Amino acid sequence: MLQWSFREMEEGGTVTRRWEEMDIDILVKIFQSLTVLELTSGIVHVCSAWRLAACDPWLWKTLDLSMLESNFIKIPLEPYVYVHGHSDKTLARILKISLSLSRGNITSLFFHFSLYVSEDHLTYTAQRCPRLRRLVLPAWNRVETVMIKAIDLWKDLESLTMPSIVNSPRLVQAIATNCRNFSELKIMGPFDIYFASSLVTYLPTLKVLSLRCSKLYKDTLIFILDNLRCLDVLNISHCLLIQIPPPPAPGRIVRRLDKTILEKASRLRKFLTCMRDTCIMCQRTRNDEGLMRWYKYEKGLWKEDEVRSLAL
Repeated sequence: MLQWSFREMEEGGTVTRRWEEMDIDILVKIFQSLTVLELTSGIVHVCSAWRLAACDPWLWKTLDLSMLESNFIKIPLEPYVYVHGHSDKTLARILKISLSLSRGNITSLFFHFSLYVSEDHLTYTAQRCPRLRRLVLPAWNRVETVMIKAIDLWKDLESLTMPSIVNSPRLVQAIATNCRNFSELKIMGPFDIYFASSLVTYLPTLKVLSLRCSKLYKDTLIFILDNLRCLDVLNISHCLLIQIPPPPAPGRIVRRLDKTILEKASRLRKFLTCMRDTCIMCQRTRNDEGLMRWYKYEKGLWKEDEVRSLAL
């Protein structure tokens, strides 16, 4: 049997001890430097002490899967992606081990924008993360039908990063009904008047809203500023802002905020904007027509946000 050992300096020389004799707090400190992929790779099977350390709540406040992507292809029918079975099995294995070790202590959960979670994945996760406060789930083509049930279980949810969806009222209403402390929302995708109306109707006390790098209509922006009266922070940095004039004139890109918008936004504690022609991110949003193709750009760029609490 392979014996794992380490050397410790003592008065009069060195003493060789086995790894399972190392103090649990020291092991936890070491394990904090590991990624979730490393934590779930088998270290819990080394010995009972390592397993005990790997279950420490400090390691599982956040489950960060933002480095894990699905192997998929686009298809013309719903859910518009086909995910290779190996990707699903890999994610299922990591979730099973992580959620077992975490023992219900996860409060923040981050998924990659190209990680297409299945209904079974989301249901399994929701049942084992009852204390979740922050969720980053930028792609949910395959889970939109079960997302409402998941929200029902996340009573403590405070912050959500999500894509733009067609049936926003049902989801927003579910958040309002179940998540009493909900205060932060980030939309990664076009944001229209329909979505804005859902927020005003069901989440009028929303504090923070980030729409960065999205397509946004000027009328929708004014609607938000007029009706989300509790809003404290609004981020429209690098947005493709469109003004729709009376027909038959076509829509045009707004390159500078007018006095009306600035006056309405003056009540906010923070109104974050960037519409500079020289800004690379603004250029990219315009080139992608307000629907960012994050896979084309620097790895991890999608994680950024001018609102610190929403950045990863």
